[in-house]
Amino acid sequence: MISKTIKAKSTETISKEIVNATTDGFNPTLAIVFLSIKQDWKAITKELDKRDIAVFGATTSGEFIDGDIEEGSITIMLLNMNLKYFKLKFLETGEQSTYENAKQMGIEGKNTYTNPAFIIATGWLSNDGEHIVEGITEGFGSDVTIFGGMAGDDLALEGPIVFTNKKSSDKGLLGLIIDEDKIEINGIATCGWKAIGTTKTITKSEENIVYTIDDKPALDTIIKYLGVDYDFNSGKEIVTQVSAYYPLQMEREGVAPVMRTAMFANREDRSLICAGNVSQGSKIKFSLPPDFDAIEKVVEECNELKTEKQPEANAIIMFSCVSRHLSFGVLIQEEIEQVKEVWNAPMIDFFTYGEFGKSKIGNNEFHNNAC
Repeated sequence: MISKTIKAKSTETISKEIVNATTDGFNPTLAIVFLSIKQDWKAITKELDKRDIAVFGATTSGEFIDGDIEEGSITIMLLNMNLKYFKLKFLETGEQSTYENAKQMGIEGKNTYTNPAFIIATGWLSNDGEHIVEGITEGFGSDVTIFGGMAGDDLALEGPIVFTNKKSSDKGLLGLIIDEDKIEINGIATCGWKAIGTTKTITKSEENIVYTIDDKPALDTIIKYLGVDYDFNSGKEIVTQVSAYYPLQMEREGVAPVMRTAMFANREDRSLICAGNVSQGSKIKFSLPPDFDAIEKVVEECNELKTEKQPEANAIIMFSCVSRHLSFGVLIQEEIEQVKEVWNAPMIDFFTYGEFGKSKIGNNEFHNNAC
């Protein structure tokens, strides 16, 4: 299998890049498309569709390709994967719940291949992240490979979109189902964040809304504990300081913590709205702002994956939380470049609103602040 990556700032230029990539006889069957919501993704999909190239697409909050970070651009990975080895499935939350759709996707994979892997992208389904993992697992079975990310919209927080040939939705669930007996898929969900302070308890929550921590208003607890200075009476009340620098680590016995990002604050009831469910009774710690140690941890776990399971790769797909970009700043370039160097293969990635995958210790889960 051969993969090639291309990028551009306009539909016209990306069309030329597609032509350039295929002049040597390269005949791609699949395009992984990550682009800014400001770009004309419909026109780009049509351009690929007329060449009979299947599209797995998502809007982003920043793109990066082969180690280079882009903003407001179009990035595409073209692959000449055998048509028998993959299948695209697009489902939209509506009459069927997200969980029911995810279960249907798991069943589809089970009925199509003996050993399927699922690479997924979703629209604006942040409080359904766990339901997606649970649904696919229920439909297929517990021993399943799932990796992916939630689409972004350049931090407008108005409605990221997933799309494929002739289909799109801000509440869509898009699955690239791959026959693992033919195409090997390996991956890891990792973050490198270090915990700080004492363990606290989520004493009142409902799905992705946290009302109280240790019986005190969640927002007030974070402001007091972390000394966050923010004007909650202005803007869209995006808690960038909290979400980017001090995510919550949900502790679990025997498995790695899972991260939760506070995306909004409600100044009236002093609650936090997180990018993922936080169960009442959960034990949490805050996190230290990241440094080079966090990057080293991520690269270390990627190198372990290379040694133990995946010595070589034809392609790398990376889903990295936009909060990592906000908190790492220019250091995020180091992380991306070092991950690429592990396998030195063509690489496409985007900054997400949430990530799906299995950590070194644990099951498939919905993550925040991970990659």
